[in-house]
Amino acid sequence: MDKTGAFVISLDFELYWGVRDKRTIQSYQQNLLGVRQVIPALLELFAKYEMHVTWATVGFLFCESRKELASVVPRHLPAYSNEKLSPYPYMDTDAVGEHEQVDPYHFAPSLIKLISTYPHQFIGSHTLSHYYCLEPGQTPEAFAADLDSFHRLTRKKGYSPSSIVFPRNQVQSAYLSLCKKKGFRSYRGNEQSWMYHTRGAAEETLFKRAMRLMDAYVNLSGHNNYVSLQRSPEGMVDVPSSRFLRPYHPRLQRLEKWRMKRIKCDLTHTAEHNRLYHLWWHPENFGSHMEENLSFLEEILQHYSMLRERYGMQSLSMEEAAAKWNHQEVRHEVLV
Repeated sequence: MDKTGAFVISLDFELYWGVRDKRTIQSYQQNLLGVRQVIPALLELFAKYEMHVTWATVGFLFCESRKELASVVPRHLPAYSNEKLSPYPYMDTDAVGEHEQVDPYHFAPSLIKLISTYPHQFIGSHTLSHYYCLEPGQTPEAFAADLDSFHRLTRKKGYSPSSIVFPRNQVQSAYLSLCKKKGFRSYRGNEQSWMYHTRGAAEETLFKRAMRLMDAYVNLSGHNNYVSLQRSPEGMVDVPSSRFLRPYHPRLQRLEKWRMKRIKCDLTHTAEHNRLYHLWWHPENFGSHMEENLSFLEEILQHYSMLRERYGMQSLSMEEAAAKWNHQEVRHEVLV
């Protein structure tokens, strides 16, 4: 296909499995319950603007019941040095309910089915268990077992995900061959700037987090758009991140116009230079201050719609970008 600018959106859909080691359900309850309204609203927005989107989904969310959840436990479990990271002891506690109707924090088969009814929405993988690929104690055997269980579960439900997003963006390049063997063809890599490099939780310094926060409002790392997509030696296509869409926060309300300007400038530069831009976030991020977050997103989609009319910019899922967009070249370029 002719090369035009591309706008990729991916969502990390994980509910409580993604924050279990950092937050209590009570402290994050509004976000988790808000997802039940957020996801239908997002789907309507995506349909309105004809957006193609990848939903990287934690495998546990496909389960219909606690009994089914227990049945998908992999043969090899990760032995994280930080025991809080493993969900498996937690699964045996009373914190996990019997099914989605009584436990909306750990199950989401109805939401996954809803996503699948909308056009141009793709179900991807966020691993079975929100697996941490760069944390001490995990192994290739445990990661492969996690992927095996994920595929058995999703195939049973009628899905065949071909994209994977590594939880906490802990991209483990040595594991790409395992992903390829399990049928994945694309993954979301990280931005090239040093502030976005991931080496596990121990190296997530306050300084790096502060720099990323500033970068959301002021151009510190460049537009983070891409001339071409790189293919790993194993054949996995990297559809790298450009920006995390930070949620609205009342204390930063005065900076909202700068946050919007940052993203609009990125998108305009992308369209003008026929590059690719990849925006991502968690549906749970919109659970608080839902109206403000959805309004902010719609303004971004309106700007994209204008760029589509003016420059022919296209909306692509990760899967489509890996299959259709320019990934023959190997050079990587980021302009400020």
